[in-house]
Amino acid sequence: MLKRKLDKHLPLQRVAEANLKAVERIEWIYNSNAIEGNTLSLIETKVILEDGLTIGGKRLQEHLEVINHSEAIDYVEEQIQRPTVLNEEVIKTIHYLVLKSIDNENAGIYRATNIRISGSKHKPPHFLQVPHEIKNLFEWYGQAQEELHPVELAAEFHFKFVYIHPFADGNGRTARLLMNLILMSNGFPPAIVKAENEQRLKYYGTLEIASTQQDLQPFINLIAGCVEESLVNYLKVFT
Repeated sequence: MLKRKLDKHLPLQRVAEANLKAVERIEWIYNSNAIEGNTLSLIETKVILEDGLTIGGKRLQEHLEVINHSEAIDYVEEQIQRPTVLNEEVIKTIHYLVLKSIDNENAGIYRATNIRISGSKHKPPHFLQVPHEIKNLFEWYGQAQEELHPVELAAEFHFKFVYIHPFADGNGRTARLLMNLILMSNGFPPAIVKAENEQRLKYYGTLEIASTQQDLQPFINLIAGCVEESLVNYLKVFT
């Protein structure tokens, strides 16, 4: 229902849309990085992006994570304008943008070793299986596009991607960018998973339930709630 209400206001007024997207981008970058341990605040993230300043006492890597994530969002926005939205090249390019200048050796390259996920009972597939698992992911995606609601499709793709954990690092940020690429290509605003303790814990908790119990519904519900919050914020521009 919220999506239908928003569609009635499309296209958005140019000035309002630009302001909304600027605010949204900062919150998206701040929260996605904070979930992974980046200690920059929302205001510090804004200063880095808009003023090009560095924050005293903060690591270079944290600054690069902000800049890289912004460039990755630029790339996502470019992709949703193209007929072929999501493929393996897109996955690798997004990951490269997330990790460039931080870990160039692994940026955009599937992991060459087995890994464990901190705090999780899930053991990702053997590294030699990663290309095959990614192929299966796209086969599933091609069929699921015709069967699932876009929000469910985006959430399930996110889960299946992190279940594979195809890269040595940066899987979470990449997964959330891919999820939002799917949402945005279907006319939805991005889902911003908040880094505040309660939602962060629910995010990891519902992913763990999906991984160990094969029950995706709690995670889908969490992402649907994030999408709903974004839709409400968009509608506030017109009320």
